[in-house]
Amino acid sequence: MKKLKWILTLITALVTIAILIIVFFDELKHDYDKLTSTPPIKIKAIELEIPIRDVAVIADFDKGAKAAQSGDFKTALAKWAPLAEQGHAGAQSNLGVMYASGQGVPQDHRTAVEWYTKAAEQGYAAAQHNLGVMYAHGKGVPENDKIAVKWYTKAAEQGHGNAQHNLGVMYDKGYGVPKSNMAAVKWYTKAAEQGSALSQYNLGVIYDNGHGVTENYKTAIKWYTLAAEQGFANAQSDLGNMYHSGKGVPESDNTAVKWYTLAAEQGYAQAQHNLAVMYDKGYGVPENDKVAVKWYTKAAEQGYASAQTNLGIMYNNGHGVVTDYVRAYMWFNLGAYNGNTLGSQNKASITQDMTSAQITKAQEMSSRCLESNYSDC
Repeated sequence: MKKLKWILTLITALVTIAILIIVFFDELKHDYDKLTSTPPIKIKAIELEIPIRDVAVIADFDKGAKAAQSGDFKTALAKWAPLAEQGHAGAQSNLGVMYASGQGVPQDHRTAVEWYTKAAEQGYAAAQHNLGVMYAHGKGVPENDKIAVKWYTKAAEQGHGNAQHNLGVMYDKGYGVPKSNMAAVKWYTKAAEQGSALSQYNLGVIYDNGHGVTENYKTAIKWYTLAAEQGFANAQSDLGNMYHSGKGVPESDNTAVKWYTLAAEQGYAQAQHNLAVMYDKGYGVPENDKVAVKWYTKAAEQGYASAQTNLGIMYNNGHGVVTDYVRAYMWFNLGAYNGNTLGSQNKASITQDMTSAQITKAQEMSSRCLESNYSDC
């Protein structure tokens, strides 16, 4: 009876340690690729008869995990390297992460691939996914989308959320496999249901535009909202568009402004431009030219052509700023350079009110702005 109690106590302790280990596997992996949110953790059942040497392995691995979590990669390497050499898949995978990211060791993508491969061939999903990333981006190996798909598929079929998303991308774009909207939706959906904001957003785009599925604005709203609520700026911006146009939801400029603002504050240029338009026109907020100029400027300085043209209009008309034809010409010129037709038209029109010296100055300002990557405009 006492022996049975001792065994049960040991098992409980080992389960606790195993949970900590599995959590750390996932966290360390995401430090490397950071593609999507962390999928739910699946814990493998521990069998009753556990050799004492396995207890020591778990203890060593746990020490390495705690060291890595505290930034002590030297100790982590000392604990994991011997385990990896003995064939421990988790240690092999984490050594791959360390070499891929240069944590505690000189960055070496080839060595990272070697360790990922050892773990992946044992069926370790995180390593299979990361190995897929290495082949997809040609890091440590020649770029090979077909092999990337192979490893993404193995990990995805084990329920690995990042791999499911990446496999969806491969089918969506036709990288390494024949393009298949149906397969893309299948894998995006699996990842989205695990909380992947990227997959949720991509599903929103697919249903919004009817790419390979029947166009469905309500379903698009569902996925955009889930991604937006996780703070994904692209989704927040597109959700703002849906509320502004009343697609799949009752039209609401107030709600559109809310979502545009959240995305704009993250630096998303399209949302900054759209938020500026809302203040410029008084949609969902009191009309405020100064605030409109603020947001047009932020988007324009990221090279967003429509914002550059609209900012030129503000300077041309003296809305929210002092009238300045030279600066207006500069922004029209930049908007035209970046492909905005209205910018080109406005640039031609405003020259009628400018001297040749002003035009020359505006052109010089445009060149300086571009050469400085919009830091000197």
